[in-house]
Amino acid sequence: MTTTHEPGPVKESAPRSRRSTPAWAAVLAASVGQFLVVLDISVVNVALPDMRAGLGLGATGLQWVVNAYSLAFAGFLLLGGRAADLFGRRRVFITGLGIFTLASLAGGLAQDAGTLIAARAAQGLGAAVLAPVTLSLITSTFPAGPARTRAIATWTAVGTAGGAAGGLVGGLLTDYLNWRWVLLINVPVGIVVTAIAAGWLRDERTTAGRPRLDVPGAILVTAGVAALNFGITRTETHGWTSADSLVPLLAGLAALTAFVAVEARSAQPLVPLRLFRLRSVAVGNLATLVSMLGGFALWYFLSLYMQNVLDYSAVRTGVSFLPHTAGIIIGSKLAPALMARMDARLPAGLGGLLAAGGFAWQSAVLHEDGTFLGSILGPGVTMAIGFGLLMTPLVEASTTGASAEEAGAVAGIVNTSRTIGGAIGLTVLATAAARSGSDLADGYATAFLVAAVITAIGTALVALLPRPERTGSPAA
Repeated sequence: MTTTHEPGPVKESAPRSRRSTPAWAAVLAASVGQFLVVLDISVVNVALPDMRAGLGLGATGLQWVVNAYSLAFAGFLLLGGRAADLFGRRRVFITGLGIFTLASLAGGLAQDAGTLIAARAAQGLGAAVLAPVTLSLITSTFPAGPARTRAIATWTAVGTAGGAAGGLVGGLLTDYLNWRWVLLINVPVGIVVTAIAAGWLRDERTTAGRPRLDVPGAILVTAGVAALNFGITRTETHGWTSADSLVPLLAGLAALTAFVAVEARSAQPLVPLRLFRLRSVAVGNLATLVSMLGGFALWYFLSLYMQNVLDYSAVRTGVSFLPHTAGIIIGSKLAPALMARMDARLPAGLGGLLAAGGFAWQSAVLHEDGTFLGSILGPGVTMAIGFGLLMTPLVEASTTGASAEEAGAVAGIVNTSRTIGGAIGLTVLATAAARSGSDLADGYATAFLVAAVITAIGTALVALLPRPERTGSPAA
């Protein structure tokens, strides 16, 4: 699947003209767009009890408020990434943001469960179109070098901060306004970012001639990834061997197998399979997927521990995550400075070891009578700084070697790796926690210990990345 030598120099996009996208506009639009996408994955969780009371949602309906978003998001990521290459990043960015904003408005005004669930599915579609474009905006605007690394670090930090801020933002809006503002808050932000994108981003389409979308491939990969993600979520309640889980899992794998066969024969594939012959892309995405298996524990299980064991309110839980958010930002912004001075695999490896060590430390100090200073702050900040150091080099490696014409496709692959890794990780860690006994603190401690092992395995994969070439480009 991989080669021992990287291909020669790849074709870079033509020098940017006076009408090219300004660097600040690309970073701002990409960062805010990614923040909104990640924020909406977690912000709704805090408001679920109020949604249930306000609209009379049952357990199944409540579950689909979450699943409708996640399934649409996972299923359309690759399609969204390739659409940006074919139809122009500005156009696709505005389209995705427009769908996301209008769906947020519809969800915030929903008067029944069906409307809310449909709006959440539309939000997931808009987010899937938007998320890959945010990364490809950066990789297409900045040539390889220190400036791109810093831009990717900002994208990583802001996106991860969105996940951390979800609990705090959701708690504040729910407590002081109502659950509808968890969705409605996206509307003014979406309008402002759309105005910036319309005024400053340029539609620098990378494909010549009339764009043609690989429709069979799009249908197969969307159905396959969505079914696979759905099957993974079903294992939490039905187990891996139940027909409720196996049927969608097998259907998803069958669709993805057919997708690979179609792509191998397509003249204009949705995902060019030759990308996986690039060792940086193949290993980078594999390491990302494995690392995200454990990374999900940082926010999810620590949030459960604070609320279910320590009896923190949603707002206090969100505030308690602020040091973790700072740690992610510090690690992400420290990574470019280290990568400019040494082999990028070294800071990635250091970050992975810090994250794994933080998970193990967290596992050891989770007790029923825990405190913020004794059980949360130290290991949490260690995990966060480690992940910030790890993810910036991995994202850069995962996009290295692809031409400008394939930046969107590669960004779709990166986001899919992160999403599927998180979905599988949540199931694996939740299963480990459930099987450790009835004591909640012990179960969460077990989840963190498993996360430490998984993160260590993901870190070991970093050694397989190709040695980065020194660009010698001046910092921009």
